[in-house]
Amino acid sequence: MFLTLNHQNLEAYKASKVLVLECYRFSKHLPVDEKFGMISQIRRAALSVHLNIAEGSSRRSVAERKRYFEISRGSIIEIDAGLDIAYGLNYFENYPQGGLSDSITKCFRLVTGLITSQSK
Repeated sequence: MFLTLNHQNLEAYKASKVLVLECYRFSKHLPVDEKFGMISQIRRAALSVHLNIAEGSSRRSVAERKRYFEISRGSIIEIDAGLDIAYGLNYFENYPQGGLSDSITKCFRLVTGLITSQSK
């Protein structure tokens, strides 16, 4: 935000920002009693995706970059698992899931691409 750095140009970074915002919007619609459970967990995992892409991009070592990107992808999978439970509890009843679904799918694809690019 205050610095202009190369990671901000990455499509995965841009997509992860959209995912974080979508997760925060969705979590506002969850029951209050989920404040310290599902709400907190989904938000932390979403923010982790975004922050690990940024931090990984700053690493000089290919192995370190790849590791941060793998942590980011793991957090995407964590969000998906949390959303699966939310769906099972009918928490999506009054929330359109299309934007969130598109964001998580796009982010997963792009982060996987980052990981693959570090393997070459």
